[in-house]
Amino acid sequence: MRAVRYHDCGEVNVLRVEDCERPEPAHDEVLVEMRAASINPIDAILREQGAPRLPKTTGSDIAGVVAAAGADVDNHEEGDRVFATGLHVGRFGGGSFADFAVVPTDLLAPLPDGVDFEEGAAVALVGVTVWRAMVHHAHLEPGATAFIHGGNGGVGHVAVGFAAALGATPVATARPEYHDAVRGLGAAAVIDYTRDDLTEAAVEATGGADLVLDALPGTYFDTDVAVAGFGGDVSVLAGDEATLSDVPAARSKELDIHMMSMSNLATHPDAPDIGPILDRLGRLVAEDRLEVVIDRTYPLEDAAQAHRAIMEESFLGKIVLTP
Repeated sequence: MRAVRYHDCGEVNVLRVEDCERPEPAHDEVLVEMRAASINPIDAILREQGAPRLPKTTGSDIAGVVAAAGADVDNHEEGDRVFATGLHVGRFGGGSFADFAVVPTDLLAPLPDGVDFEEGAAVALVGVTVWRAMVHHAHLEPGATAFIHGGNGGVGHVAVGFAAALGATPVATARPEYHDAVRGLGAAAVIDYTRDDLTEAAVEATGGADLVLDALPGTYFDTDVAVAGFGGDVSVLAGDEATLSDVPAARSKELDIHMMSMSNLATHPDAPDIGPILDRLGRLVAEDRLEVVIDRTYPLEDAAQAHRAIMEESFLGKIVLTP
């Protein structure tokens, strides 16, 4: 089979499409024939900085058909449509950018009829991220207000639609060329993030947000605290540059700040199960309550282009690969 792998960390030129042996599922795994995979920034970051196990097949999200099941698997069988995420974490040398991938049963869920493989792959990691931020951590409720950075991005566009599906009011940031599209996903207001008065505009639009979702805390952490209302939640995908200079402001508002790491979602014993979250996300997409936007699709052989685009280009939604 083909797999997109790297043996050393570095730029996109370390990626190679290689012929590999088809893996065999362990007793608690299934073998998935890939019909679609999607790229996330973590895939490029691992490729640049080095994965724990090398060589590494890149890719975290997959949607496809079960080709074989392990001896102890009784809830999935050959021919089932499924989607999964978490293949980027350190416990795996394999990833989703391959003709076949082995996936533990706790990381996948049935893909509902009517949901395309491309949609399933695109929503997997970003959807679980949004679910953990909004439901698991912040307990977002109908009528609440959510302020979302980067409403056109992979996480951001799903967050806008998911908040609206929950009955909350999403307010997002985005470049002006994406404003109409982000409003179409459910945003009540969209703010140009390049504005000098971004913080003031966000406070005015939200009235003090019940939840702030931030994938760029190194840039906006203090803004997040200023925009959040009293007793609000700030969920950040914590980066190495994340610093909070105005601790008194966060304390005075009694904010709950959630520092998230999606790289522990398949390894930490206290992390919520991924399968049930994926199952709920799949149903939301199937019921047309959550839209997943696919900006473009590349063939597997052009995985390097996807790696370059995810870090260097601006676009709406997700980038997907197909066999």
